[in-house]
Amino acid sequence: MVQAQGAAPTHIAAALRIEGPAAPGSTVMVALDMKPAKGWHGYWSNPGDAGFGMTLKWTQGDVAADADFGTPLYPVPETLVIAGLMNHVYEHDYAVLIPYRVPANARPGTVLPIAVRAQWLACTDQICVPEQARLAAEVRVVAPQGPAATSAQFDAWRARLPAPLGSPARVAIEGPVLRLGIPLPASVPLQAPHVFVSDERVIDYAAAQDFRRQGDLLVVTLKRASGATSPPAGLNGVLKLNRAGDGLAFAAAPGAVAAGGEPIAGAAGATGPGSLIWLVLAALGGGLLLNIMPCVFPILSLKALSLARAGESEAEARREGLAYTAGVVLACAGLGALLLTLRAGGSEVGWAFQLQDPSVVALLLLLALAITANLAGLYEFAVPGFVNRAGGSGANGAFATGLLAAFVATPCTGPFMAAAMGAALLLPVAEAMLLFVALGLGLALPFLAIAFVPPLRRALPRPGAWMVRFRHAMAVPMALTALALAWLTWRLAGPTILALDLMLAAALVGVLAVVGGRQRRGLGAAGIGTGGLVGLGLAAALIPLVIAPQAPDKARGVVPSQPFSAAALARAQASGQPVFVWMTADWCLTCKVNERVAIERTETRDAFARGGVVVLKGDWTRRDPEITRYLAGRGAAGVPLYVWYPGGSAAPVTLPQLLTPDSLTSLTGKR
Repeated sequence: MVQAQGAAPTHIAAALRIEGPAAPGSTVMVALDMKPAKGWHGYWSNPGDAGFGMTLKWTQGDVAADADFGTPLYPVPETLVIAGLMNHVYEHDYAVLIPYRVPANARPGTVLPIAVRAQWLACTDQICVPEQARLAAEVRVVAPQGPAATSAQFDAWRARLPAPLGSPARVAIEGPVLRLGIPLPASVPLQAPHVFVSDERVIDYAAAQDFRRQGDLLVVTLKRASGATSPPAGLNGVLKLNRAGDGLAFAAAPGAVAAGGEPIAGAAGATGPGSLIWLVLAALGGGLLLNIMPCVFPILSLKALSLARAGESEAEARREGLAYTAGVVLACAGLGALLLTLRAGGSEVGWAFQLQDPSVVALLLLLALAITANLAGLYEFAVPGFVNRAGGSGANGAFATGLLAAFVATPCTGPFMAAAMGAALLLPVAEAMLLFVALGLGLALPFLAIAFVPPLRRALPRPGAWMVRFRHAMAVPMALTALALAWLTWRLAGPTILALDLMLAAALVGVLAVVGGRQRRGLGAAGIGTGGLVGLGLAAALIPLVIAPQAPDKARGVVPSQPFSAAALARAQASGQPVFVWMTADWCLTCKVNERVAIERTETRDAFARGGVVVLKGDWTRRDPEITRYLAGRGAAGVPLYVWYPGGSAAPVTLPQLLTPDSLTSLTGKR
């Protein structure tokens, strides 16, 4: 990233920044980095009742170059009412992003000087000062070398932009009001929502805005501007979703919008107690259902032995149930807190973000292998709770098992959970954390019930020699989990890193074999085992940091698809064809089951071909800010997500997360 020459002192300090080098004919993002002084604010593109927006005049060298720069992209603004006038402002640091198209005849190795004459208005509550600056920077031209690298700072700025709605909105005029219909899943919570209209002199900015839900349609009633006579040809703007500044950019075409609907709780659209209770119950139910989801099955082997011996002692069973629950809830709350912290810092991440990191996957691979060796009897290890020990160590093992169960299980999303986790990314921190805790409690609920309900414990088999055989049998699903993690390492980081991780895995098995041999001879082995596990774990985590991960080429599937992007979705919708958006990830076992059962089938391919369906596939195996923004816009925190756009002006439909063989083949007949 390149910082421009400094501007003259102003109440809003400005700098011109470039995301990085660019190839001839490509587009690179340019940012106007604006930093208002304390008590001052700048303005959105449509400033509202007072003020004026920013004007930009670009040059490249000494030649005017406005045509080479795209439309400025503004973050979601804030409202500021002074003396009854509504202003659309920024009272904190913000950045305006502008795409710049590098000339196709630019030669690699050269440096292109660009400059802008920027004018803006800086205001306080009592005074406004017109300001301007000439800002300059340089774009380094490089030879084409694949996808351009992104900057963490630019990713953070992009995270503050409104996400594209992805489906057309409608606007209707009824006398003195405009009624706006915005397709928005009912699971997306609204907290103090506000509509910012890009077009000037269309609505009364300071008038109250009425928000109502009609299922998956949000109906907003806006008062027309005084003196407005001709109906608008359309309406463009931003829907602010919450106080955190998340928003959706929409484009509304004229069309019918029915009145009525369920009012949004609270005059300002804040999330009401009733909706929060529903979301908590959804998170609880989602966690409970995780116990039967395909992606959670390997971790069930970790619970099975503890559940089987829970009938030994009522007090011990309750201690283990509480310890296991504490581990699960702590892991879910910790992952939730980390997720919210990363998003607050500008990172565009979603649920299961940890499995998008090759280092984390490498550590999980070694851990799964260590658990497999333990279950197979290669060595003995009290934590995470496989070994029948007396005293308090059983609770320690149950706690560790709960931590691991939650960490491995939470990448999945299922019924109820998707709505709750999507809401958690938009709610205030306290309410969001309540949902993460409820998710963990739901995941732990079966174990907790067996611990505290004597009839359930009595229904379990009595301890005996069968437990040893069962333990060895449970090594099989854990070994399959380790294989799946090895495959995911290859998909995330490529064959070189996989080969190095497998060498570390072989070394780990060797260390554990030595530990087991010493244990069988009655010798101490804790130091060897702990030191070996920590050392190999650190090596596995550092490998992707030393060697750049390189993903293998994608295999072609049965159903032809295009890579997802907001631009590709807009083009497909503009064509009038039906569109199937398919969000998946290699680490999502539910996604893979759906693909085998319903998507990657010749019947689906033929039905889509007959219906002229455009298939857009979003691969979220690695972090992708554009996919994250789309997921957030659809009220989803993770994958799988399947959205059907019937074509024309019909609203999109979010499909179930568990597909059946005819879920997709029947869609083309419902246009």
